[in-house]
Amino acid sequence: MKQQVVAIIQARMGSTRLPGKVMLPLATEHALSHTIQRVRSTEYVTKTMVATSKRTADDIVARYAARSGADVFRGSESDVLGRIHDAACSTNADVIVRITGDCPLIDPVAIDTVVQEALNGDTQYAANIFERTFPRGLDVEAFTFESFERVHEEATEPHHREHVTPYYREQEDLFSTESVRSEDVFDEPQFQNRGDLRLTLDEADDYEVLRTIYGNVPFDDVLPIREAIRYVDENDLMELNAGVEQKSH
Repeated sequence: MKQQVVAIIQARMGSTRLPGKVMLPLATEHALSHTIQRVRSTEYVTKTMVATSKRTADDIVARYAARSGADVFRGSESDVLGRIHDAACSTNADVIVRITGDCPLIDPVAIDTVVQEALNGDTQYAANIFERTFPRGLDVEAFTFESFERVHEEATEPHHREHVTPYYREQEDLFSTESVRSEDVFDEPQFQNRGDLRLTLDEADDYEVLRTIYGNVPFDDVLPIREAIRYVDENDLMELNAGVEQKSH
């Protein structure tokens, strides 16, 4: 029987550094819609869900997530691990794919590659973030529901509850894990080991990079990540957000 692979996108309006970032416009859609469309275009994800908070400020996230074709779950704002766990429980998920809403260039092939590792029966947690070989903004994690039940019960530190998955990486001896690297997805050297690229949406400078990409790279439904990286390289776009400091997870 086909396994239920549920992609859960974390999204809320209350970002401290760039409030409302998931609703910022990129081309003809908002950032969250692009993230949803890219997740829905994967081969292995069977359900796409946006998990947001119950705060009134996040009503708009819930409304536009549904309009973009995602299911919606609303839970705790502060206990993000609990919110993702409860969202997964509501879907009978076998495998959970964690995506954050500030990744409007998330790569569908990278998602599928990570999910494949989590579906092979021997892996409980697969991710492409053990080593920084992908650009920031292409982060994907996939884990079995059974293992996530254990994380939910045992991960009690504040940073565990806020960032959802650190417990897997801090307690690697408790789980079977698999690391996906950029060469597992990209054959071309230009797209391998591109940890120097910042294609996520945390601050105003990041938005300027993404707005420029979406405004200048032609695409139909999903902007090809290779074309985005080529455009960034050809136009030295990384100078725009080179000073942004990445938050630690």
